[in-house]
Amino acid sequence: SKICNNDATTGDIITVTIGATVPTGFEHTAAEEIKEKIGVDARISKDRGRVYFPITTDKLFQVHLLRSVDNLFVVVEEYDHYQFKESKEETLMELQQLASKLSWTNALEVWKLNRTLKKKKGYRKGGNGNKVKPTSEATDAAAADTEQQELLQGASAAESQTKAESTPDVDSSAQDSGEAAPPEAKLIKFRVTCNRAGDKHSFSSNEAARDFGGAVQEFFQWKADMTKFDVEVLLNIHNEEVIIGIALTEESLHRRNISHFGPTTLRSTLCYGMLRLCKPQVSDIILDPMCGTGAIPLEGAIEFNSSFYIAGDNYDMAVNRTVNNICHIQKRRAEKGSASGLPIDTVRWDLCNLPVRTSSVDIIITDMPFGKRMGSKKKNWDLYPSCLREMARVCRPGSGKAVLLTQDKKCFSKAISRMGGLWKKLLTVWVNVGGLHAGVYLLKRTGAVFGQTPEDVYESRGKENNSAGTVLTV
Repeated sequence: SKICNNDATTGDIITVTIGATVPTGFEHTAAEEIKEKIGVDARISKDRGRVYFPITTDKLFQVHLLRSVDNLFVVVEEYDHYQFKESKEETLMELQQLASKLSWTNALEVWKLNRTLKKKKGYRKGGNGNKVKPTSEATDAAAADTEQQELLQGASAAESQTKAESTPDVDSSAQDSGEAAPPEAKLIKFRVTCNRAGDKHSFSSNEAARDFGGAVQEFFQWKADMTKFDVEVLLNIHNEEVIIGIALTEESLHRRNISHFGPTTLRSTLCYGMLRLCKPQVSDIILDPMCGTGAIPLEGAIEFNSSFYIAGDNYDMAVNRTVNNICHIQKRRAEKGSASGLPIDTVRWDLCNLPVRTSSVDIIITDMPFGKRMGSKKKNWDLYPSCLREMARVCRPGSGKAVLLTQDKKCFSKAISRMGGLWKKLLTVWVNVGGLHAGVYLLKRTGAVFGQTPEDVYESRGKENNSAGTVLTV
């Protein structure tokens, strides 16, 4: 093991580049947060959904305080214009040779330091399950003993396994050796994960991960292991850009708040991005009328805690999940000794008939039904106009804002144009939500008094007629 024996003393402060994956469309939000909290300028990658920033190892703990990032990694090396060879064989051969030429030392020091930080913080290792059992003390002690010798999870040519669905132009793959070798006390387990995007490559991510991983394995004498790895080496290829990194997060930071998941729970990182768009101020009343599991108001109550949040939904199950998630976080905070009270309350209500006074809310922020996993597109055509109208009623004219996420862009645009007198569209951020192309719309409430614009007089008349059971013929 070439690098593991080169232990830098803990006193040495080194500067490294950290890469972070963020919700697509919110790269600038992440850069703003990094500037605010860490005080450095972040570079937004050409490859959407990634930002890079420098950090010194004495400040490393700060990266785990960022709310806008999903996954973090330390950069080993980056190439802006990597010249891939024409043939697949030559390209893969070059990737294999690259493994032994790279300067891994600093990145591995950061990886080690990061593990120590996570142990102190009481991180629990484990998959995506909601109830992760903490590892026993014995395993922790064993892990600490072997830490000097531990490293990434690698790839070998024996077997390959694709981690994500591949499309011809974008694919992602993780490689594993597949053999079960007897456990060795000081052996580091690793894996290589390759994410590739671009249509001019002669190779797949699978092949790149396999060959690069094989070379990493040979160079360090680590053992490849897909699931119980100590080190995850990342090989990110986007057209001519090649970045090699080492992962610092095992489980995405976006799962941080929610213990009771619903069918469409939003990532906390996306919630944070949406909240930053509407810039919550001290004493703002913030409403999520379709709160689902409460992901958005919970993130707000924790991170922008001088506003007050009301989370509501018309489904009992959603309201119960939100209450459970709030209780879970209150309990967690109490255990840590921090103030457990959160500025949030939960209500069951009818979205189109809110029990809220007219012009009393500062911000409305919600994830509208996409009509895919929840609700239906047909229902949206009725729901969107009436809920935008009700949101306009409760929102303060002239200063109120709404941040709304939806994938049903056609229906939303039509509904907004019918509400032109009440809402003005300021900004749209395009995001990817679970593979669906969606828009986050920032709206400003116009100064129009509710009940006096032609739109809402027409809408309310239609509503009364319909509720009286009149059949309208066209």
